[in-house]
Amino acid sequence: MLSDLATETVAENSYKRIRADIIFGRLAPGQKLKLEKLKETYDTSVSTLREILNRLASEGLVVAEGQRGFHVAPMSSTDLKEIAALRLLLETHALEQSFERGDVDWEARLVSAHYKLARMESVMASGDTSQTEDWKRYDWEFHQALISACGSRLLMETHAAIFDKYLRYQMVALSYRGKIAADEHKRLLDAALERDQKTAKKILGLHIEGGVEHALARKSPLQD
Repeated sequence: MLSDLATETVAENSYKRIRADIIFGRLAPGQKLKLEKLKETYDTSVSTLREILNRLASEGLVVAEGQRGFHVAPMSSTDLKEIAALRLLLETHALEQSFERGDVDWEARLVSAHYKLARMESVMASGDTSQTEDWKRYDWEFHQALISACGSRLLMETHAAIFDKYLRYQMVALSYRGKIAADEHKRLLDAALERDQKTAKKILGLHIEGGVEHALARKSPLQD
């Protein structure tokens, strides 16, 4: 029989797997989440799955319908705009704090994160989309590095939760924006190293708004 610690580890691993599958679009928006099927896929008990899905419902990634069960949260253009606006608000504030407090270690983290992102952007630009999830992971790591010296764990955690929701839209509704996005990342890096808050905030706004416009211009599963 599994110990309480082992059971907790299994539950946490299943939670992370299901959450990642929602964010990366492997579980589609609006998809019915049938417990018996999930039990087989994630090798987890029904009772544990209910706890996991209720937890994801509290995060806004799953919708609980009482006796009717659960389904993956739908996506809409209105929701995307709201998530993007909140991301911009949080990231701008954290960016200001990070620029003021960042030291040489912060600069090193930022340069390293950008190097990995730029390499993956080159792969995407070549037309190879086989590493899309790695590309978005490095994108996330770069933006996290950008604000990692802000000094507030709560701010970082809140931003990460919102970024994950934005990432879900990127995986399902967006595609690679090409040189424009890559140039914006490089300009953000340069502004950070120069501690140029004004320029960085302007570029960040253009970066996020450009992503939203790109998603809305494409045929996608977004509802109105």
